[in-house]
Amino acid sequence: MRTLSKTKLLAYRQCPKRLWLEIHKKELRADSLATESGFVQGNRVGSMARQVYDPKGTGQLIDVGVTGFAAAFARSRELLASAAPIFEAGFSAGGAMAFADVMLPMRKAGKPGWRMVEVKSSTGVKDYHRDDLAIQAFIARSAGVALTGIALAHIDSQWVYPGGGDYRGLLVERDLTEEAFGRAEEVRDWIAGAQVVANKRKEPVRPTGGHCDQPYACGFLAYCQSQRPQAQYPVHWLPRIQAKTLKAHIEEEGASDLRHVPDDLLSDRQLRVKKHTLGNTVFFDVAGAAADMAPHKLPAYFLDFETIQFAVPIWQGTRPYQQIPFQFSVHRLGRSGRLSHKAFLDISGQDPSRPFAESLITHCAKQGPVFVYNAGFETARIKELAQRFPDLATSLLAINARVVDLLRVAEQRYYHPSQHGSWSIKKVLPAVAPDLCYSDLEGVQDGGMAMNAFLEAIAAVTTGIRKAQIEKQLLDYCCLDTYAMVRLWAFFSGRAGFVK
Repeated sequence: MRTLSKTKLLAYRQCPKRLWLEIHKKELRADSLATESGFVQGNRVGSMARQVYDPKGTGQLIDVGVTGFAAAFARSRELLASAAPIFEAGFSAGGAMAFADVMLPMRKAGKPGWRMVEVKSSTGVKDYHRDDLAIQAFIARSAGVALTGIALAHIDSQWVYPGGGDYRGLLVERDLTEEAFGRAEEVRDWIAGAQVVANKRKEPVRPTGGHCDQPYACGFLAYCQSQRPQAQYPVHWLPRIQAKTLKAHIEEEGASDLRHVPDDLLSDRQLRVKKHTLGNTVFFDVAGAAADMAPHKLPAYFLDFETIQFAVPIWQGTRPYQQIPFQFSVHRLGRSGRLSHKAFLDISGQDPSRPFAESLITHCAKQGPVFVYNAGFETARIKELAQRFPDLATSLLAINARVVDLLRVAEQRYYHPSQHGSWSIKKVLPAVAPDLCYSDLEGVQDGGMAMNAFLEAIAAVTTGIRKAQIEKQLLDYCCLDTYAMVRLWAFFSGRAGFVK
């Protein structure tokens, strides 16, 4: 019998095929940048939790990566005879194993016992967390641990970091003892079912679907998709598949191609995507786009932000997962067509928020439209800055009042079949301005890469030479974002040759 980890049992819960692939073809797994970033955030939260639950530093950490499984289990048994916190204690029983984030010594009815706390980087309790804790409790109790209770600790998104390394209050606990203990038979069935799948010689057959990213994004999705004939016009190109009737048709009929979806189930925008994708034709409401642009007189500003967020805040006065802007690019287009550019980027490692806000006020001046792409993002960040710095609020909110969203114009007035149902600027730009290409950029080519580059730049171990490389890459990337908007403005305005 194999000894299956909690992670593999949860993979089984999501999709038996995923479990089989994790065991037999793990080299095919390709995690996304977002998934890898999530692992990093989780590790940071785990480290912080050890400070919170062991402020005196008397606890013991078991590192299975150093000791190996057998030694980790043996060391865990030894420490369970003590009365100090244990972190990453390991248990194995009944063909499964798990490692507990936090084990706290307790006494119940005069007898020694342990309370387990599983720490998550989420801001609430999810259904799959409940499965997680049920598995943890079952394995620990089956291994003979005197477990008195089990709780899930998650991030309080409204907590504000007071600074000085004081993270008391960041985590909120939810006791799930009764529920977790009451699901022992379920967990036993999961282990038995997972063992059957794990020992199969052949890969289970299961088509791709909604389970592929719920509750976790599966790193085997590309592989699974490659095993099936691919639709020429995938149905997922339809934007905003939210209507119940459309969802039901896709799921019940197995519709995988746009040609298999009836027109009467589609919204106007979805119908436009279907029509022009299948016909390989471009939709462009030239007059409508020009009319949208006409009220916004020059000079105009074209603005884009880059932000970073931390599950565990590092700057005083900030909240978990708060989007902190660290960079902006702004192009100014004058009445004569002359184009100029300004930028802000702070990779010092200090909170960039106030200098960012002050520089933004300076470079956006006081008059003229401020074009952005997806206004909700930038305007929300500006509003947050105004709340944090009341003395700058009037000037910041005045910028918000001038914002014009180019995304809305693009969505209503333009569609090229190469967009594949998306109006992200990286999909629209190649159709409108094929001479501009994000893939030509070195190092940083999208927002996720920008966040990772920023984290590397502010790390203490990063050399000056490397910081300079990152700085240039970030500046080049953000500059292209705003220059792309200038080109979109010219295209929608019917003034392609105007910009100098």
